[in-house]
Amino acid sequence: MKKAQRLNKIPPYLFVKIEEKKEELQKKGVDIIDFGIGDPDLPTPPHIINKMKEVLASKEAANYPTSKGELSFRKAVADWYKKRFGVNLDPESEVCCLIGSKEGLAHLPLCFIDEGDISLIPDPSYPVYKICTLLAGGEPYLLPLSKENHFLPELDKVPQAVVKKAKLLFINYPNNPTGAVADKDFFKRAVEFARKNELLLVSDLAYSEMAFDHFTPSSVLEIPGAKEVTIEFHSLSKTFNMTGWRIGMAVGNKEAVQTLATLKSNLDSGVFKAIQFAAIEALTGPQDCVVENNKIFEERRNILYEGLVSLGWRFEKPKATFYFWVPVPKGETSASFTEKLLDRCGILVVPGSGYGPAGEGYVRMAITIPKEKIKQAIERLKKEKIEFS
Repeated sequence: MKKAQRLNKIPPYLFVKIEEKKEELQKKGVDIIDFGIGDPDLPTPPHIINKMKEVLASKEAANYPTSKGELSFRKAVADWYKKRFGVNLDPESEVCCLIGSKEGLAHLPLCFIDEGDISLIPDPSYPVYKICTLLAGGEPYLLPLSKENHFLPELDKVPQAVVKKAKLLFINYPNNPTGAVADKDFFKRAVEFARKNELLLVSDLAYSEMAFDHFTPSSVLEIPGAKEVTIEFHSLSKTFNMTGWRIGMAVGNKEAVQTLATLKSNLDSGVFKAIQFAAIEALTGPQDCVVENNKIFEERRNILYEGLVSLGWRFEKPKATFYFWVPVPKGETSASFTEKLLDRCGILVVPGSGYGPAGEGYVRMAITIPKEKIKQAIERLKKEKIEFS
Protein backbone atom coordinates (compact mmCIF):
# COMPACT_ATOMS: atom_id res chain seq x y z
CA MET A 1 0.00 0.00 0.00
CA LYS A 2 1.43 3.38 -1.01
CA LYS A 3 0.91 6.25 1.39
CA ALA A 4 0.43 9.81 0.17
CA GLN A 5 3.79 11.50 -0.34
CA ARG A 6 2.75 14.41 1.89
CA LEU A 7 3.08 12.09 4.89
CA ASN A 8 6.77 11.69 4.15
CA LYS A 9 7.23 15.36 5.06
CA ILE A 10 6.23 14.88 8.68
CA PRO A 11 7.82 12.93 11.55
CA PRO A 12 5.86 10.75 13.98
CA TYR A 13 4.08 12.99 16.49
CA LEU A 14 6.55 13.72 19.28
CA PHE A 15 4.41 12.54 22.18
CA VAL A 16 3.51 9.24 20.53
CA LYS A 17 7.19 8.23 20.62
CA ILE A 18 7.50 9.39 24.22
CA GLU A 19 4.48 7.37 25.32
CA GLU A 20 5.86 4.28 23.56
CA LYS A 21 9.18 4.61 25.42
CA LYS A 22 7.37 5.14 28.72
CA GLU A 23 5.21 2.03 28.25
CA GLU A 24 8.27 -0.03 27.33
CA LEU A 25 10.05 0.89 30.58
CA GLN A 26 6.95 0.44 32.71
CA LYS A 27 6.57 -3.10 31.39
CA LYS A 28 10.08 -3.71 32.77
CA GLY A 29 8.96 -2.50 36.18
CA VAL A 30 10.60 0.93 36.10
CA ASP A 31 8.86 3.51 38.32
CA ILE A 32 8.57 6.49 35.97
CA ILE A 33 8.22 10.07 37.19
CA ASP A 34 6.55 11.63 34.18
CA PHE A 35 7.25 15.29 33.37
CA GLY A 36 6.31 14.62 29.74
CA ILE A 37 2.95 15.54 28.25
CA GLY A 38 1.20 18.68 29.48
CA ASP A 39 -1.97 16.93 30.64
CA PRO A 40 -3.31 18.22 33.99
CA ASP A 41 -3.56 15.54 36.66
CA LEU A 42 -6.25 17.53 38.51
CA PRO A 43 -9.93 16.59 38.07
CA THR A 44 -12.50 18.48 36.04
CA PRO A 45 -14.48 20.64 38.53
CA PRO A 46 -17.70 18.96 39.80
CA HIS A 47 -20.11 21.66 38.60
CA ILE A 48 -18.95 21.07 35.02
CA ILE A 49 -19.36 17.31 35.29
CA ASN A 50 -22.80 17.73 36.87
CA LYS A 51 -23.95 19.91 33.98
CA MET A 52 -22.74 17.24 31.56
CA LYS A 53 -24.76 14.58 33.41
CA GLU A 54 -27.84 16.80 33.37
CA VAL A 55 -27.66 17.43 29.63
CA LEU A 56 -26.96 13.77 28.85
CA ALA A 57 -30.44 12.94 30.13
CA SER A 58 -32.10 15.21 27.57
CA LYS A 59 -33.21 14.07 24.12
CA GLU A 60 -31.54 17.08 22.51
CA ALA A 61 -28.08 15.86 23.46
CA ALA A 62 -28.26 12.95 21.02
CA ASN A 63 -28.79 15.07 17.91
CA TYR A 64 -26.16 16.42 15.55
CA PRO A 65 -24.62 19.68 16.74
CA THR A 66 -23.83 22.49 14.32
CA SER A 67 -20.26 22.34 13.06
CA LYS A 68 -19.50 25.88 14.23
CA GLY A 69 -21.08 25.32 17.65
CA GLU A 70 -24.36 26.02 19.37
CA LEU A 71 -25.18 29.73 19.50
CA SER A 72 -25.49 29.51 23.29
CA PHE A 73 -21.89 28.26 23.49
CA ARG A 74 -20.66 30.99 21.16
CA LYS A 75 -22.47 33.61 23.26
CA ALA A 76 -20.81 32.23 26.39
CA VAL A 77 -17.42 32.53 24.71
CA ALA A 78 -18.13 36.11 23.65
CA ASP A 79 -19.28 37.02 27.17
CA TRP A 80 -16.19 35.40 28.70
CA TYR A 81 -13.87 37.30 26.33
CA LYS A 82 -15.62 40.56 27.21
CA LYS A 83 -15.33 39.93 30.94
CA ARG A 84 -11.78 38.56 30.86
CA PHE A 85 -10.10 40.71 28.21
CA GLY A 86 -12.52 43.56 27.50
CA VAL A 87 -12.80 42.31 23.91
CA ASN A 88 -16.09 42.57 22.00
CA LEU A 89 -16.98 39.59 19.81
CA ASP A 90 -20.04 38.92 17.67
CA PRO A 91 -21.08 35.37 18.63
CA GLU A 92 -22.83 34.95 15.28
CA SER A 93 -19.79 35.61 13.10
CA GLU A 94 -16.62 35.98 15.19
CA VAL A 95 -16.71 32.79 17.28
CA CYS A 96 -16.41 29.16 16.16
CA CYS A 97 -16.52 26.09 18.39
CA LEU A 98 -13.64 23.63 17.95
CA ILE A 99 -12.97 20.00 18.81
CA GLY A 100 -10.12 21.32 20.95
CA SER A 101 -7.90 24.19 19.81
CA LYS A 102 -5.46 21.70 18.22
CA GLU A 103 -8.11 20.78 15.67
CA GLY A 104 -8.61 24.41 14.65
CA LEU A 105 -4.90 25.18 14.51
CA ALA A 106 -4.37 22.07 12.38
CA HIS A 107 -7.12 22.97 9.90
CA LEU A 108 -6.28 26.66 9.57
CA PRO A 109 -3.41 26.24 7.07
CA LEU A 110 -5.80 24.36 4.76
CA CYS A 111 -7.87 27.55 4.68
CA PHE A 112 -5.08 29.97 3.80
CA ILE A 113 -1.95 28.16 2.60
CA ASP A 114 -1.48 27.21 -1.04
CA GLU A 115 1.45 25.28 -2.51
CA GLY A 116 4.65 27.21 -1.80
CA ASP A 117 3.12 29.74 0.60
CA ILE A 118 4.97 30.37 3.85
CA SER A 119 3.92 30.23 7.49
CA LEU A 120 6.11 32.18 9.90
CA ILE A 121 6.50 29.86 12.89
CA PRO A 122 8.37 30.31 16.19
CA ASP A 123 11.21 27.89 16.85
CA PRO A 124 10.81 26.10 19.23
CA SER A 125 7.03 25.76 19.09
CA TYR A 126 4.04 23.44 19.37
CA PRO A 127 4.71 20.93 16.53
CA VAL A 128 1.22 21.26 15.03
CA TYR A 129 1.96 24.69 13.49
CA LYS A 130 4.77 23.32 11.36
CA ILE A 131 3.31 19.91 10.56
CA CYS A 132 -0.03 21.21 9.32
CA THR A 133 1.62 23.90 7.22
CA LEU A 134 3.55 21.09 5.51
CA LEU A 135 0.40 19.01 5.03
CA ALA A 136 -1.27 22.00 3.37
CA GLY A 137 1.63 22.21 0.89
CA GLY A 138 3.22 25.23 2.53
CA GLU A 139 6.71 25.97 3.78
CA PRO A 140 7.47 26.73 7.44
CA TYR A 141 9.91 29.58 7.99
CA LEU A 142 11.27 29.31 11.50
CA LEU A 143 11.71 32.33 13.77
CA PRO A 144 14.37 31.46 16.39
CA LEU A 145 13.45 32.04 20.03
CA SER A 146 16.31 32.31 22.49
CA LYS A 147 17.10 33.39 26.02
CA GLU A 148 18.76 36.49 24.55
CA ASN A 149 15.55 37.65 22.81
CA HIS A 150 13.38 36.64 25.80
CA PHE A 151 11.92 33.86 23.64
CA LEU A 152 10.13 36.41 21.45
CA PRO A 153 10.43 36.31 17.62
CA GLU A 154 12.43 39.15 16.09
CA LEU A 155 10.01 40.06 13.33
CA ASP A 156 12.17 42.84 11.91
CA LYS A 157 14.83 40.27 11.00
CA VAL A 158 12.60 38.24 8.65
CA PRO A 159 13.93 38.71 5.07
CA GLN A 160 11.57 40.67 2.84
CA ALA A 161 11.67 37.91 0.23
CA VAL A 162 10.24 35.55 2.85
CA VAL A 163 7.64 38.04 4.07
CA LYS A 164 6.31 38.46 0.52
CA LYS A 165 5.49 34.74 0.34
CA ALA A 166 4.08 34.50 3.88
CA LYS A 167 0.39 34.13 4.64
CA LEU A 168 0.34 33.24 8.35
CA LEU A 169 2.27 34.36 11.44
CA PHE A 170 1.89 32.09 14.48
CA ILE A 171 2.44 33.36 18.02
CA ASN A 172 1.82 31.59 21.33
CA TYR A 173 2.02 33.46 24.64
CA PRO A 174 2.11 32.28 27.37
CA ASN A 175 4.36 29.94 25.46
CA ASN A 176 4.65 26.21 25.00
CA PRO A 177 7.34 24.90 25.38
CA THR A 178 9.39 27.76 26.90
CA GLY A 179 6.92 29.11 29.46
CA ALA A 180 7.79 32.62 28.22
CA VAL A 181 5.30 35.48 28.33
CA ALA A 182 4.75 38.51 26.10
CA ASP A 183 3.62 42.02 26.96
CA LYS A 184 1.29 44.28 25.01
CA ASP A 185 4.21 46.05 23.34
CA PHE A 186 5.12 42.80 21.61
CA PHE A 187 1.50 42.21 20.61
CA LYS A 188 1.35 45.73 19.14
CA ARG A 189 4.44 45.00 17.05
CA ALA A 190 2.99 41.68 15.88
CA VAL A 191 -0.31 43.31 14.88
CA GLU A 192 1.46 46.09 13.00
CA PHE A 193 3.74 43.57 11.25
CA ALA A 194 0.71 41.52 10.17
CA ARG A 195 -1.17 44.60 8.96
CA LYS A 196 1.81 46.03 7.08
CA ASN A 197 2.55 42.74 5.33
CA GLU A 198 -1.04 41.54 4.80
CA LEU A 199 -0.64 38.46 6.98
CA LEU A 200 -3.12 36.66 9.17
CA LEU A 201 -1.85 36.72 12.75
CA VAL A 202 -2.59 33.38 14.43
CA SER A 203 -2.58 33.62 18.23
CA ASP A 204 -2.60 30.45 20.35
CA LEU A 205 -3.82 31.56 23.80
CA ALA A 206 -4.35 28.15 25.39
CA TYR A 207 -2.42 29.03 28.57
CA SER A 208 -3.82 32.48 29.37
CA GLU A 209 -5.47 31.34 32.61
CA MET A 210 -2.40 29.61 34.03
CA ALA A 211 -0.17 32.33 35.49
CA PHE A 212 1.66 33.07 38.73
CA ASP A 213 3.15 35.89 40.82
CA HIS A 214 0.16 38.17 40.15
CA PHE A 215 0.91 38.16 36.41
CA THR A 216 -2.17 38.39 34.17
CA PRO A 217 -1.67 37.38 30.51
CA SER A 218 -3.31 39.46 27.78
CA SER A 219 -5.06 38.59 24.54
CA VAL A 220 -3.62 40.08 21.36
CA LEU A 221 -7.21 41.08 20.56
CA GLU A 222 -6.93 43.72 23.30
CA ILE A 223 -4.72 45.71 20.92
CA PRO A 224 -6.73 48.33 18.96
CA GLY A 225 -7.28 47.12 15.40
CA ALA A 226 -6.01 43.60 16.12
CA LYS A 227 -9.28 41.99 15.07
CA GLU A 228 -8.69 43.22 11.51
CA VAL A 229 -5.73 40.84 11.15
CA THR A 230 -6.04 38.22 13.91
CA ILE A 231 -7.64 34.86 14.59
CA GLU A 232 -7.11 33.61 18.14
CA PHE A 233 -7.41 30.06 19.44
CA HIS A 234 -8.35 29.19 22.99
CA SER A 235 -9.20 26.03 24.84
CA LEU A 236 -10.89 24.83 28.00
CA SER A 237 -8.36 22.01 28.29
CA LYS A 238 -5.81 23.58 30.61
CA THR A 239 -8.04 26.16 32.30
CA PHE A 240 -10.61 23.67 33.57
CA ASN A 241 -8.67 20.36 33.42
CA MET A 242 -10.67 19.23 30.39
CA THR A 243 -7.99 17.98 27.99
CA GLY A 244 -9.92 14.82 27.12
CA TRP A 245 -13.22 16.62 26.59
CA ARG A 246 -11.92 18.21 23.36
CA ILE A 247 -13.50 21.63 23.22
CA GLY A 248 -12.04 25.00 22.30
CA MET A 249 -12.79 28.07 20.22
CA ALA A 250 -11.51 30.26 17.42
CA VAL A 251 -12.35 33.95 17.70
CA GLY A 252 -11.46 37.23 16.04
CA ASN A 253 -11.46 38.31 12.41
CA LYS A 254 -14.85 37.51 10.90
CA GLU A 255 -13.55 36.39 7.51
CA ALA A 256 -10.92 34.12 9.05
CA VAL A 257 -13.33 32.58 11.55
CA GLN A 258 -16.02 31.98 8.91
CA THR A 259 -13.48 30.50 6.49
CA LEU A 260 -12.44 28.01 9.16
CA ALA A 261 -16.11 27.29 9.93
CA THR A 262 -16.75 26.56 6.24
CA LEU A 263 -13.90 24.06 6.14
CA LYS A 264 -15.12 22.42 9.34
CA SER A 265 -18.65 22.08 7.97
CA ASN A 266 -17.20 19.80 5.30
CA LEU A 267 -14.89 17.83 7.57
CA ASP A 268 -16.59 17.26 10.92
CA SER A 269 -19.97 17.36 12.60
CA GLY A 270 -19.04 19.57 15.52
CA VAL A 271 -18.66 19.04 19.26
CA PHE A 272 -21.10 16.78 21.15
CA LYS A 273 -23.82 19.07 22.53
CA ALA A 274 -23.50 17.82 26.10
CA ILE A 275 -19.84 18.85 26.08
CA GLN A 276 -20.76 22.29 24.75
CA PHE A 277 -23.29 22.84 27.53
CA ALA A 278 -20.76 21.67 30.11
CA ALA A 279 -18.33 24.17 28.59
CA ILE A 280 -20.92 26.93 28.97
CA GLU A 281 -21.10 26.04 32.66
CA ALA A 282 -17.30 26.24 32.85
CA LEU A 283 -17.17 29.68 31.23
CA THR A 284 -20.13 31.20 33.06
CA GLY A 285 -19.98 29.37 36.40
CA PRO A 286 -17.76 29.96 39.44
CA GLN A 287 -14.09 30.52 38.63
CA ASP A 288 -12.73 29.53 42.05
CA CYS A 289 -11.49 26.29 40.48
CA VAL A 290 -9.14 28.25 38.21
CA VAL A 291 -7.69 30.12 41.18
CA GLU A 292 -7.23 26.87 43.11
CA ASN A 293 -5.58 25.18 40.14
CA ASN A 294 -3.07 27.99 39.88
CA LYS A 295 -2.25 27.77 43.59
CA ILE A 296 -1.46 24.09 43.18
CA PHE A 297 0.67 24.61 40.08
CA GLU A 298 2.45 27.59 41.64
CA GLU A 299 3.44 25.47 44.64
CA ARG A 300 4.72 22.74 42.31
CA ARG A 301 6.59 25.32 40.26
CA ASN A 302 8.34 26.65 43.35
CA ILE A 303 9.34 23.18 44.53
CA LEU A 304 10.82 22.18 41.16
CA TYR A 305 12.54 25.53 40.62
CA GLU A 306 14.16 25.55 44.07
CA GLY A 307 15.23 21.94 43.64
CA LEU A 308 16.89 22.58 40.27
CA VAL A 309 18.58 25.73 41.57
CA SER A 310 20.02 23.68 44.44
CA LEU A 311 21.59 21.44 41.79
CA GLY A 312 23.25 24.33 39.96
CA TRP A 313 20.64 25.31 37.39
CA ARG A 314 20.14 29.02 36.68
CA PHE A 315 17.18 30.11 34.56
CA GLU A 316 14.19 32.40 34.87
CA LYS A 317 11.35 31.05 36.97
CA PRO A 318 8.32 30.66 34.64
CA LYS A 319 5.52 33.20 35.18
CA ALA A 320 2.93 31.17 33.31
CA THR A 321 2.02 27.71 31.92
CA PHE A 322 2.97 24.51 33.70
CA TYR A 323 6.18 24.12 31.70
CA PHE A 324 9.84 24.44 32.62
CA TRP A 325 12.32 25.07 29.78
CA VAL A 326 15.49 23.69 31.32
CA PRO A 327 18.99 24.04 29.78
CA VAL A 328 20.96 20.79 29.61
CA PRO A 329 24.42 20.46 31.21
CA LYS A 330 27.57 21.03 29.16
CA GLY A 331 28.51 18.14 26.94
CA GLU A 332 24.91 16.97 26.64
CA THR A 333 22.37 17.26 23.85
CA SER A 334 18.64 17.42 24.40
CA ALA A 335 18.33 13.77 23.37
CA SER A 336 21.30 12.48 25.37
CA PHE A 337 20.20 14.26 28.54
CA THR A 338 16.64 12.99 28.11
CA GLU A 339 17.97 9.46 27.77
CA LYS A 340 20.25 9.86 30.79
CA LEU A 341 17.42 11.06 33.01
CA LEU A 342 15.22 8.18 31.92
CA ASP A 343 17.84 5.45 32.21
CA ARG A 344 19.49 6.56 35.45
CA CYS A 345 16.63 8.25 37.31
CA GLY A 346 13.41 7.00 35.76
CA ILE A 347 12.55 10.64 35.04
CA LEU A 348 10.73 11.35 31.78
CA VAL A 349 11.18 14.75 30.13
CA VAL A 350 10.77 15.95 26.54
CA PRO A 351 13.85 16.80 24.44
CA GLY A 352 13.74 20.43 23.33
CA SER A 353 14.91 19.45 19.86
CA GLY A 354 11.48 17.88 19.33
CA TYR A 355 10.02 21.39 19.18
CA GLY A 356 12.42 22.63 16.52
CA PRO A 357 16.15 23.20 15.90
CA ALA A 358 16.31 26.13 18.33
CA GLY A 359 15.05 23.82 21.06
CA GLU A 360 18.35 21.96 21.05
CA GLY A 361 20.13 22.38 24.37
CA TYR A 362 16.93 22.28 26.42
CA VAL A 363 14.42 19.83 27.83
CA ARG A 364 10.80 20.57 28.71
CA MET A 365 9.31 19.51 32.03
CA ALA A 366 5.57 19.65 32.72
CA ILE A 367 4.57 19.98 36.39
CA THR A 368 1.43 17.90 35.89
CA ILE A 369 2.30 15.49 38.71
CA PRO A 370 1.81 15.75 42.49
CA LYS A 371 4.34 17.76 44.49
CA GLU A 372 5.51 14.58 46.26
CA LYS A 373 6.61 13.17 42.90
CA ILE A 374 8.47 16.40 42.11
CA LYS A 375 10.34 16.17 45.42
CA GLN A 376 11.12 12.53 44.68
CA ALA A 377 12.52 13.50 41.27
CA ILE A 378 14.86 16.05 42.87
CA GLU A 379 16.09 13.40 45.31
CA ARG A 380 16.77 11.00 42.44
CA LEU A 381 18.81 13.69 40.66
CA LYS A 382 20.81 14.33 43.83
CA LYS A 383 21.41 10.61 44.38
CA GLU A 384 22.71 10.19 40.82
CA LYS A 385 24.74 13.43 41.13
CA ILE A 386 23.10 14.91 38.05
CA GLU A 387 23.80 18.63 38.24
CA PHE A 388 24.05 21.58 35.89
CA SER A 389 27.60 22.50 34.89
